[in-house]
Amino acid sequence: MALNIWKYASPQTFFPLAGRMIPVFTVLAIVFAVVGLYIGFFVAPTDFQQGEVYRIIFIHVPAAWMSMFIYLVMAFWAGVGLTFNTRLSSMMAHALAPTGALMTFIALWTGSLWGKPTWGTWWVWDARLTSELILLFLYVGYMALAAAIDDVRRADKASAVLALVGVVNVPIIYFSVQWWNTLHQGASVNLTRAPSMAASMLTGMLLMALAFWMYSIAVSLLRVRAIIRERERDAAWLQDSA
Repeated sequence: MALNIWKYASPQTFFPLAGRMIPVFTVLAIVFAVVGLYIGFFVAPTDFQQGEVYRIIFIHVPAAWMSMFIYLVMAFWAGVGLTFNTRLSSMMAHALAPTGALMTFIALWTGSLWGKPTWGTWWVWDARLTSELILLFLYVGYMALAAAIDDVRRADKASAVLALVGVVNVPIIYFSVQWWNTLHQGASVNLTRAPSMAASMLTGMLLMALAFWMYSIAVSLLRVRAIIRERERDAAWLQDSA
């Protein structure tokens, strides 16, 4: 029998499903994080150029990846909500925004910690760093705009427009090291060529990326359940499931 995905397109049916998925993704996040950190800090070799300080990449790079990926997913759900006027889609977009902002902040913060011993300064107005900072402003602006409008439907539409406009910044972040002469190093992991790092380094980084991904799903599902509770608090089905 085919799976009817449209069955879960409403808050009523998605709410209990999200509750069942949260523990699964939470456990996966913990397992991937523990193994990834162990490999990154105890198994991966010391970098011959940067020494031990390079190990911050096991947090910095996955956070940077997730900051861009979450924005694209957030903009996708915001666009679906704007186009088809679906309530759950807009709720999903709002649920993703705080986690995306957190990942962007972690990427900027760990990047500064990495930059001080590597470049000799905490911050430079580098194309990659500046565009990542703009991404943080986009996340904060999205959340601020949604909170500033009392009418929920108007808030969903206005914030969706901002999210869609901000998508143009994501390819700028990704390709900035190719388009401009920047201090930031190029990508060590590329789909078109072999990775320029040891296998244990790559394994640790990918495991941490999975950990961040599982964490993002878990907390976003938790947050969307809270949004559903707030918006549907007068619905009879929610009273029955409480």
